[in-house]
Amino acid sequence: MKSVIELNGVSKIYKNKTAVDQLSLQVEEGSVLALIGPNGAGKTTTVKMMLGLTKPTSGHVKVFGQHPYEKSVRERLGAMLQETSVIDLMKTGEIIDLFRSYYKAPLSMKQLLAMSGLEECENKLATSLSGGQKRRLSFALALAGDPHLIFLDEPTVGMDVSSREVFWRTVSALRDQGRTIVLTTHYMDEVEAIADRVVIVNNGKSIADGTVQEIKSTTEKNSVSFTLTDQVSSEVLNSLPGVDQVNRNGNKVELFGADTDLLIFTIVRHNIPLKDLQINKSNLEDALQLLISAS
Repeated sequence: MKSVIELNGVSKIYKNKTAVDQLSLQVEEGSVLALIGPNGAGKTTTVKMMLGLTKPTSGHVKVFGQHPYEKSVRERLGAMLQETSVIDLMKTGEIIDLFRSYYKAPLSMKQLLAMSGLEECENKLATSLSGGQKRRLSFALALAGDPHLIFLDEPTVGMDVSSREVFWRTVSALRDQGRTIVLTTHYMDEVEAIADRVVIVNNGKSIADGTVQEIKSTTEKNSVSFTLTDQVSSEVLNSLPGVDQVNRNGNKVELFGADTDLLIFTIVRHNIPLKDLQINKSNLEDALQLLISAS
């Protein structure tokens, strides 16, 4: 597939601090890339270099095959950054209309209000909007020029549950239309739901790169837990097929293995007397923490 973004050996150094360290990656057209990692990992700096807001100390960044600060590139970009600020004494609709005027073929006011869920806020002063509504206004402004490439830096901070649902439905629709999206977020459930590819960054370096399932599988530790209703020795539990590890506290047992279906089949086949069976699947948050600890 065609690469929309290319980073080759990119580093960014501020005085004596290396924010991004020899980072290389490509972002394919029509995909959703999630950049995740702890605070200060270099995610926002990487996004700013992709946007042409800051230049790398070394290495090369290309967007649509050109330098990101070129006018022809900027016209095809939309960005929703972490900082949320509004213009005093202007209404929501007026600010959106101002941003629409910057582009040759912008989306309509009606489209932008609907996509951001701000239909009822068009005539409200932007300064009177709630924190979540201001984030949605930032989203509307990011979409004003009908961009082909969209950057979302911690986009749902401050949004309530219903606003988040509307937001991600819109992002999914944009992806289905062939738009390319680069996302940073601390909400791993959002990453699991929307991302085609995940890059984990720590100390400015990429420490993992793949699909959500590929990232999870590198550290995956699934289990089933239950309470024994009769005596079963730990030796028997350890010998069961598919069991990699047994944690036991009296009659409370947790069996670890890669395949929870196999674990359940095994305990049923061997007539293990139990109650309160529960399946525990590892998630992206588990993988993230383990990979960061190991890096």
